[in-house]
Amino acid sequence: MAEQISADGLTIAPGVIETILAQTILQVDGVTRVGSPKPTDGLFGTGKHRNPAQGIILVAEDNQITVSAHICVEYGYRLPEVAEQVRSAIADTLEGQIGVKVAAVDVYVDSVAFPE
Repeated sequence: MAEQISADGLTIAPGVIETILAQTILQVDGVTRVGSPKPTDGLFGTGKHRNPAQGIILVAEDNQITVSAHICVEYGYRLPEVAEQVRSAIADTLEGQIGVKVAAVDVYVDSVAFPE
């Protein structure tokens, strides 16, 4: 995780950016959770009471940021399309709302949620 992230003369704690990105990701259709499932959840986990920002890793270098985001996708959605929408939403939020340049965004679909 990055120690500090600076944009336009403002230093932002990584936890703040992680929280903003978690909320952004959760707004993408098909995403049910941010973060990897707990080992006890199995591949098709249902753990719902977790800090959403736990699935976001930030690395800041040379005034750019690299993001790794771990998500759970609802069954029935096309995984590549959801991942691309998440990638785009993260980049747009970082550049538009926070004002930092994006080096890369990696999205990992760690589980699939089936309807209960």
